Amino acid sequence: MGAGSASGAGMAWLSFALMTVACWGVYGVLLHSGQMSMQDPVNGRYKAFLFVGIAYFVTAVLAPLAILMMNGATWQYPIKGMGLSLLAGIVGAAGAFCVLLAFGAKGSPAVVMSIVFAGAPIVNAIAAFTVHPPAGGLANVRWQFVLGIALAALGGALVSLYKPEAPAPAAPVAVQASQQAGGSS
Repeated sequence: MGAGSASGAGMAWLSFALMTVACWGVYGVLLHSGQMSMQDPVNGRYKAFLFVGIAYFVTAVLAPLAILMMNGATWQYPIKGMGLSLLAGIVGAAGAFCVLLAFGAKGSPAVVMSIVFAGAPIVNAIAAFTVHPPAGGLANVRWQFVLGIALAALGGALVSLYKPEAPAPAAPVAVQASQQAGGSS
């Protein structure tokens, strides 16, 4: 059975895709929590992004370097492959930075990440069609695919419009004490 088959080793890609969903699904919440935990309303997002960069260095530089060395890979890299890969890293890092900017502009993680993850498949489909047009052109795109894109857009809109309300901020301790004292008389 080929790599695209629906059974056995041919489905390993799905496991990796689902691991990506899990990782990226918690990314926004962890990033926002890290930003808030920096306890710096002005620079917290940049401090958090610095540590994202450190994590990227460990994960995306040191780990592949070790794997390449263990596999005895050649150190010859085509210019086009390097350029496109560098561009992919730049747009990925720019996207992560924009997520932090959205949080800094008071976007909630639930809404920001829902928009990102509903919008990204739409942008990906347009970019993929531009770079790798389907055989026979756009006329051969199945209606189910178009419906999936429309549902992704609808899902992002619905999550943004009907998000749960944030809890009310806790009253300062002095206010709580005076309310309790006033309520007991």
